[in-house]
Amino acid sequence: MEEVEVVVAHNERATLRVGDVFLKIDADQTNTDVEVEAMAMAPIPTPEVLWRKPPVLALAALPGTALGRLGEPSTASSAAWAAAGAAARTLHNAPLPPWPGRSLDEIASRLDGECAWLVTNGVLPADLVTRNRRVAEAALRPWTPVFTHGDLQITHVFVDGDEVTGVIDWSEASQGDAMFDLAILTLGHEERLGDVLAGYGMDVDVDVIRAWWSLRSLLAIRWLVEHGFDAFSPGCEVDVLRSRM
Repeated sequence: MEEVEVVVAHNERATLRVGDVFLKIDADQTNTDVEVEAMAMAPIPTPEVLWRKPPVLALAALPGTALGRLGEPSTASSAAWAAAGAAARTLHNAPLPPWPGRSLDEIASRLDGECAWLVTNGVLPADLVTRNRRVAEAALRPWTPVFTHGDLQITHVFVDGDEVTGVIDWSEASQGDAMFDLAILTLGHEERLGDVLAGYGMDVDVDVIRAWWSLRSLLAIRWLVEHGFDAFSPGCEVDVLRSRM
């Protein structure tokens, strides 16, 4: 009998693995709607949808292993990281999904609120928040929308050797900033940025990617704390912010 592995679980959603099947349970079915439609549109490998019976979505496991984990050294090859960059470029060149992403005003307003919360509640020192808020400003500029994954962290990119076998967790896909995807992919792994950009194959503004590292970390910490994750673990979000000092 197959064992049930809890991949992730909190009060918004849970993912279970039973053998070669992943069962995703989401309280908000609009997230699942986006995920299924985005996977159908994406021009890169994605998991096969086995069946859907709300609130459960069943997906086939991808071959290979995750590119890495935040807070841990990645054992994947430079070529595998470059392949992830190439996959991101392929996605960004694809036709836009029909639904928009967050606007600049929405992101800036949320950033202000999260920074205030971090300081008011003593979660982070004010100088650390202020410095990273300034760095994050470079990301808050007009961009040409592309098809973005929206949460392209390395645990969501699967590789086998030097090839990408698929990308999972598409519930945040939307029209967005290409530099955001590249930033999430390299968050906490700055040493791999060169490999990713070599695969991406075009000039990018690295300062904007660095700005998104700060911005994304500032936005994520409260959610992580409130859902039982440790943003203070070595190499994770707080260390990303400290590296900007």
